[in-house]
Amino acid sequence: MPTIKTEYLGDLRTQATHLQSGTQLLTDAPTDNQGKGEAFSPTDLVAGALGSCMMTIMGIVARRDAIDLKGSEMEITKVMSAEAPRRIARVEIRMSMLSDRLLTEAEQTKLERAAYTCPVALSLHPDIAQDVTFSWKIGQEA
Repeated sequence: MPTIKTEYLGDLRTQATHLQSGTQLLTDAPTDNQGKGEAFSPTDLVAGALGSCMMTIMGIVARRDAIDLKGSEMEITKVMSAEAPRRIARVEIRMSMLSDRLLTEAEQTKLERAAYTCPVALSLHPDIAQDVTFSWKIGQEA
């Protein structure tokens, strides 16, 4: 059974529908590749999927260990290769982790290691560098 149905809308734009929920998203080619850059590009979605997947797996581990990571954020930078063929060369993720209490170094390490086991991280080609940094804060400090 399909998970996503995608329609080409023309002018380098697609609309994907998540069939279970009906949620839709648009993609547009980036301005450096003949597009208008008016929506996520497909490669933006790959970079975003990596970050969201990492945070989700950390959330699963945190929930199991009674740690609240609500309010944590990340900034993601996708770097395209300068050489042909056009591809993602590196994804930089800066995670600003917010917890409800002071975490031990072991707890932080456990959560960070969990991030690297997310399905997207494990599915990306090894030539795509995954440059991830974590900063940890408590409560409203972020």
